[in-house]
Amino acid sequence: MSKQVIKFGTDGWRAVIADTFTFENLRILAQATADWINKDLQPLDGCKRVALGFDARFMSKEFADLVAEVLAANGIAVLLSDDLIPTPALSFGVPRNKCVCGLMITASHNPYQFNGYKIKTAEGGGAGRDITDKVESYLNQSEVKSMALKEAIAKGLVVMHNYKPAYIKFMRSYIDLKKIKTSRFKVLMDAMHGSGNSLIKQVLKGTDIRLSLMREDINPYFDGKKPEPVIQYLSGIIERVKEEKFDLGLVLDGDADRIAAVAKGGDFIHPQKILGLLILHLARNRGRKGGVVKTICGTTMIDNIAKKLGLKLYETPVGFKYISDLMVKERIIAGGEEAGGMGLQDYIPERDGTLAGLLLLEMMVYQKKDMKRIVEEMEKEFGKFYYKVHNVTLSKGQSKPDLAEFSKIDNVLGKKVVSVKDFDGVKLTCEDGSWVMLRPSGTEPLVRIYGEATSKARLEKLIQFGESYLNK
Repeated sequence: MSKQVIKFGTDGWRAVIADTFTFENLRILAQATADWINKDLQPLDGCKRVALGFDARFMSKEFADLVAEVLAANGIAVLLSDDLIPTPALSFGVPRNKCVCGLMITASHNPYQFNGYKIKTAEGGGAGRDITDKVESYLNQSEVKSMALKEAIAKGLVVMHNYKPAYIKFMRSYIDLKKIKTSRFKVLMDAMHGSGNSLIKQVLKGTDIRLSLMREDINPYFDGKKPEPVIQYLSGIIERVKEEKFDLGLVLDGDADRIAAVAKGGDFIHPQKILGLLILHLARNRGRKGGVVKTICGTTMIDNIAKKLGLKLYETPVGFKYISDLMVKERIIAGGEEAGGMGLQDYIPERDGTLAGLLLLEMMVYQKKDMKRIVEEMEKEFGKFYYKVHNVTLSKGQSKPDLAEFSKIDNVLGKKVVSVKDFDGVKLTCEDGSWVMLRPSGTEPLVRIYGEATSKARLEKLIQFGESYLNK
């Protein structure tokens, strides 16, 4: 099998089930992972132990079992999840169980036809290019070894493990349950048929929060849509929040590491705003100290918040692994990406949709206001920005566009370009603060057009400007 078939993107390897995401290819990848573990990683607590989990996608459990069989045959101890779990629960379990790494079978927010394979570091963060390149270099270098799962369990090489209790206990200790306990806010959570399902209910057990769940059942078809917390897939929760008068709506993606939210009245809260809310809550309400992180396509609002609060601002390429790296090296209050992945201080260096959602609820309790009012006050203080991402799908076999000429543009729709950033895609910032950015996706055959402005009209023109360039 060609190495090019198995290629890690922004966050793991993802492919269409039965096309290239097959048992054969997964065995090859598991063997390459085993070679990397055995050759390049040092034991922890006298053992090379791996945390292995899976989500609610079609055949995720069977794929995880297969990976466990290969790792066990290579002499590697495996803590195999006894049930489907969110990716953050697996990531949390890596350092807690002194594992050298973690492996998660998930394609996150991709369409139902996909499955995927994520590697987590010993700290619980996303694997960087240094790790994934190394694993790729071991593809097809060794004969695949495998051992029947029953035999591996009998020999103690594979141990079935419940990752949920410790994860839930941690979240209950992280949020201010004592303060939340008597609050009567009405909250609706949409699990999008993913592995986050009803865990938030267990975290809030014993409080007076009026919590309702929707799409918490398992459906690998995901209603025929992507389990992605973006507005085009959220008409159901938006309508319910509006009609049933919920104070807050929370949305998790397929493996629960990303979040979106809906304010009272059905107003969608973009993840860019959620990062701002989390920073303000942790810094002002809970007194946290440190820096903040956004990606190159992050909103200018974060710059304004960091400046006013005197917080150091870091900017990274797209991909939470870059934020993870900073969270390991620096004291970070919160870091987030455009797609809804939020990392939080005094936690593993990983995003977590459930914990981010709980902190939004906690923020309402602290400030004794519903989220709609909190967002309005944030925008009044730090500026109201209109933000959009538009995806342009590449046809089969179409190569990614050359953005060299785009980076040379010095005027966008009558406004002078004052800044060009090209460390991940190309971002053009204009003299009025508006900006447009083109970036090929690292996980799907797409080119993403990002834009932000202080007016909807300007924003739409920026997106059209980007699309016109691509159509050339």
